[in-house]
Amino acid sequence: MWKTIQPAPPDSILGLTEEFKKDQNPEKVNLGVGVYKDDAGNTPVLRCVKAAEKKLLETEKSKSYLPISGDPAYGAAVQRLILGTESEVISSGRAATVHAPGGTGALRVGADLIHKFNPKARVWVSSPTWANHNGIFGAAGFEIASYAYYNAASRGLDFDRMYSDLEKVPAGDIVVLHTCCHNPSGVDLSPDQWQQIVALAVKKGWIPFLDFAYQGFGDGVKEDRFAVEQFAGAGIDCYVASSFSKNFGLYNERAGAMTVIVPSEAEAGVAMSHLKTVVRTNYSNPPAHGGLVAAMILNTPDLHAMWLQELVDMRNRIVNMRKALVNGLAQQGVEGDFSYIERQRGMFSFSGWSEEVVNRLRANKGIYMVGGGRINLAGLTTSNIEYVCAAVAEAMKS
Repeated sequence: MWKTIQPAPPDSILGLTEEFKKDQNPEKVNLGVGVYKDDAGNTPVLRCVKAAEKKLLETEKSKSYLPISGDPAYGAAVQRLILGTESEVISSGRAATVHAPGGTGALRVGADLIHKFNPKARVWVSSPTWANHNGIFGAAGFEIASYAYYNAASRGLDFDRMYSDLEKVPAGDIVVLHTCCHNPSGVDLSPDQWQQIVALAVKKGWIPFLDFAYQGFGDGVKEDRFAVEQFAGAGIDCYVASSFSKNFGLYNERAGAMTVIVPSEAEAGVAMSHLKTVVRTNYSNPPAHGGLVAAMILNTPDLHAMWLQELVDMRNRIVNMRKALVNGLAQQGVEGDFSYIERQRGMFSFSGWSEEVVNRLRANKGIYMVGGGRINLAGLTTSNIEYVCAAVAEAMKS
């Protein structure tokens, strides 16, 4: 059958990494793929993860299947992390959580669950958004639409247009929102703006679907869950896809979660029953190791404290690279105000560099970034920052 079928196009981000690996330039720099790297250019295994894995290997007695929804201790730990230990949602049992294969798996589980009962709903994503949002919700059978988000002229949030667009979303439609560290722009809403969006969701009746992939990479674990807490407290249906890939460095363990927040405990039980059905027909039950590691860290005080400090260190390194990039561009005499890079949060930034500049950097200097100029700040190090800034200056003058 494959003789008459054309090859699918490569993934825009993972395909870029394959191209990077083939590049023979000894000074090449990958600013494309969304993984954290330390100042040596490595994606490290966190010390808390190593300690938890050691303890897990010493105590593990079976490799039997996990329950369909995952280990109960994992689900409880996820809820405490994304909602807060004192959350009324937890105490009243208004949430149902299943362990999913990473944040991507969580998004697909949530998408399939909603489509099962609301197939005619339209899914609204920000412009721009993570490219795979379109693929995931489209593959689940939804029509995709977009709402305004990023203002290319101001390099900031276009909140007025965003609010205006969301005001027109019909009741029952799904609105995908990045809770923090917006990917790809790095531009987030303020607490006051979030409260306005929550009130709008309540008023209009559309359903918020929160992508929470970068908790702790913005301002802190507690601060970054502000939007989740506000939607959870509004007493409406809400979906939260969370991930431990970034903040625990568990990229290849695929540890994520889909949490459905509803108005009552009885509704949470109904939601869980259908979540299990979706999981059963997709991957039956989740992979164990990453989830058990994350649960052990979150449930063990000394490991939890170690993790929080390592998360601070990762966040601070990215902030320092933002500052170094802005300063380095200024020292190279690059025209323009790049202070917006310092105001953005998380691993990503819309650099504002044209496609022409992006292509020159890749072809002439071995510096790889996603089309549109999105860069991963974690790909910058103290040893390559000068090379990158000089290359950008040269590319912009050509």
